[in-house]
Amino acid sequence: MWNKSCEICCRYWTIHEKDNEKLNFDKDKKIKDNILNNKTFAIIKPDAIKNKFTGLIYDRILKNGFSVLSAKLLKMTKKQAMGFYFIHRDKPFYEELTTFMSSGPCMVLALEKENAVENWRKIIGSTNPEEAKNGTIRKDFANNLSENAVHGSDSDENAEKEIAFFFSNSEVIGNQ
Repeated sequence: MWNKSCEICCRYWTIHEKDNEKLNFDKDKKIKDNILNNKTFAIIKPDAIKNKFTGLIYDRILKNGFSVLSAKLLKMTKKQAMGFYFIHRDKPFYEELTTFMSSGPCMVLALEKENAVENWRKIIGSTNPEEAKNGTIRKDFANNLSENAVHGSDSDENAEKEIAFFFSNSEVIGNQ
């Protein structure tokens, strides 16, 4: 199956084949890990959009050194929300979450920064805004545990999957 890893490896191989270099798969893995380590996925959720916090959250993204590789304002269908949050299908909050996420517009973003997943999660704060540190996005903009203003990928692998769920390869700057 062709995936992002194949593309990265093929891109590296094509460039270095011209120089008659022998492929170094350990180096390829480091290149792939570095590329993945620098991207994350975020959603500004319907509650934050409704409360007119989109610009303030977007400003925090930029002020914290993230580059926006792609962004879309959209309204998820219930089916899209169910697909995106499929990993949580057996959890008691799944129905409420997918209903909420399809209740209004949201902004999906592909972000880039060194250690992007870790850095984004620090900026957004704890899932429960009551437990979030002062100055985090959720502390400042979330309504409650269910309507917590933003989503952030929890791993590099999930960031790659989540970016691909909403963006084609050509829509993400740096993937062309």
